[in-house]
Amino acid sequence: MRIWQKPVSVEILTRISKNTAVEHLGLEFTEVGDDYLVGRIPVDHRTHQPFGLLHGGVSVVLAETLGSCGAGFAIAEGYNAVGLDINANHLKGVKTGWVTGIARPVHIGRTTHVWQIDMRNEAGEMTCVSRLTMAILAPR
Repeated sequence: MRIWQKPVSVEILTRISKNTAVEHLGLEFTEVGDDYLVGRIPVDHRTHQPFGLLHGGVSVVLAETLGSCGAGFAIAEGYNAVGLDINANHLKGVKTGWVTGIARPVHIGRTTHVWQIDMRNEAGEMTCVSRLTMAILAPR
């Protein structure tokens, strides 16, 4: 079942991310399905922590970007989606390559959304799992 209430595509997501942290970190949107978004982030000098691994906060940036965009396009025009809570469990370190995340809704309600974001390295191993709760604000 298609969940999007506004037009959404990789091109639209890329365009709205110009001149933001998303673009600065090299995050790329790669796929829009009927009920999910996929994006990836490079593991390089922009995204490493001081010990040469993908910074945990960057995994959270990937998760929040995918979940927030998902919520933002799964609500009616005039409504806004804003983050309430995010958690992340870092499962495996990554030194190079790309980490890909897929965001799917767990709950789409009238006033809240909950999104699950699973992140994997290029070998397909789970690196991080995150859950994002969004508040859905009615037009004012």
